[in-house]
Amino acid sequence: MGQSFSYDVLVIGSGSAGLSVALNLPKNLRVCVVAKADIQEGSTYYAQGGIAAVLDDKDSIEKHIADTLVAGAGLCHDDAVRFTVTNSAAAINWLVDIGVSFTTRVSASGKEELHLTREGGHGERRIAHAADATGKAVSQALIEQLALHDNIEVMAKRVAVDLIVNDGRCQGCYVLNLDSDSVETMNAKTVVLATGGASKAYLFTSNPDGATGDGIALAWRAGCRVANMEFNQFHPTTLYHPNVKSFLISEAVRGEGGRLLLPNGERFMPRFDERGELAPRDIVARAIDHEMKRLGADCMYLDISHKDPDFVREHFPTISQTCLEFGIDITQQPIPVVPAAHYTCGGVMVDECGRTDVDGLYAVGETTFTGLHGANRLASNSLLECIVYGVSAAKHIAARIDTLPTTNQAPDWDESRVTDSDEDVVISHNWDELRRFMWDYVGIVRTDKRLKRALNRVTVLRSEIAEYYSNYRISNDLLELRNLALVSELIIRCAMQRKESRGLHFTLDYPELAAEVTDSMLVPEQA
Repeated sequence: MGQSFSYDVLVIGSGSAGLSVALNLPKNLRVCVVAKADIQEGSTYYAQGGIAAVLDDKDSIEKHIADTLVAGAGLCHDDAVRFTVTNSAAAINWLVDIGVSFTTRVSASGKEELHLTREGGHGERRIAHAADATGKAVSQALIEQLALHDNIEVMAKRVAVDLIVNDGRCQGCYVLNLDSDSVETMNAKTVVLATGGASKAYLFTSNPDGATGDGIALAWRAGCRVANMEFNQFHPTTLYHPNVKSFLISEAVRGEGGRLLLPNGERFMPRFDERGELAPRDIVARAIDHEMKRLGADCMYLDISHKDPDFVREHFPTISQTCLEFGIDITQQPIPVVPAAHYTCGGVMVDECGRTDVDGLYAVGETTFTGLHGANRLASNSLLECIVYGVSAAKHIAARIDTLPTTNQAPDWDESRVTDSDEDVVISHNWDELRRFMWDYVGIVRTDKRLKRALNRVTVLRSEIAEYYSNYRISNDLLELRNLALVSELIIRCAMQRKESRGLHFTLDYPELAAEVTDSMLVPEQA
């Protein structure tokens, strides 16, 4: 039997969203941050490009808003976009204050200032970055700040099982301790979901192993609505190499002049969009996918070797070094690339303060649907959303937590009717099948027939998983599979609702835009 704990605030997830909440809460609150693996093992740590913000006199809030709305293909919520962009400079300033080592340059007047780069879909240079490893710099600075907050306890290697909801209010979470194999009871006045996205539902992804949609699944089972789950962003350029597990080639490589080439060395992006390589990610990903299928090619190529070698190595040290380890000198030769599932644009429905449909339950970051991204996320708006909404959620929690009643002690997790499994091969088989049919049927290009096939398969899989879950002791692999299968069904059902092609959702059966622009929303009690 696992231990029981009590806190004021339980934050599930240790990326930039979760830690932004924890670090902005008053120090008199007892806070626990639960990390699935080691504390830095989230998507934030691996983010390369940067954080979009209005930081230059040539730029403006209205320009950043306009670029975001264009990328979102008519589905962005104006109020969410304005709220996020208006708070963008404050977010960067806070990160600078806590020690994030953004790349700087010396201006013409001799003043040191942030070096701003440009990425696809942006009309101005507004991407603050730390070379090509921005996420790592942000993650390290946030983690270092934890040492200054005695009120924050970090519990690593713990996986959320299910939220504890009593009388319509979230009061904690059952958590599997991976070291002891016991389920712990985490009681809390307020719970924050910050578990990232669900791109591990796909066979090829740029995401770390933990991106299994846990927070979305937890919230859905607790009674929260989700929206726009069909919009899964596929990053156009991940390194194609047999010995590499989906290494991301940053958007900034194209932003700084990188060209996409066919195997024969010919550029192809101008045939698909007048913006060429700087078109939004969905257009670039579909173009690469189209050319690969047309030619029967395993990959396309991204070439920045026409730039000065010192410039390339200085701007992309991580990419240069990693590629070199696999025999690719990017200063001399093009990089083989393929698209991969990268970012979940939909998620748990929240307001500006991160509040969900369940009292006492908040969500921030990639787990959520705020309305910022619409049908396609503009590059480098994701980390910005994590910080802005993380700070906003912390302020709202702080303002109301003293009014909440004392949390009742939840009953311990009941394992009296389950046994140890001797058939874990079922989990690995179902995991492989799920990710493969999601890639084949619910990938970059979709059809009604493919979606129906996917729904049939996921329905059978979820039934098998539920039976397994009911009879055997839980494990990390089982919990992740259970969550991924549920979130995959939500993705499929949202995709089946949308009878048009918009942003990241492209279907051969409905290639045009619909006259009416609506979000695809799913409600638990109606499912």
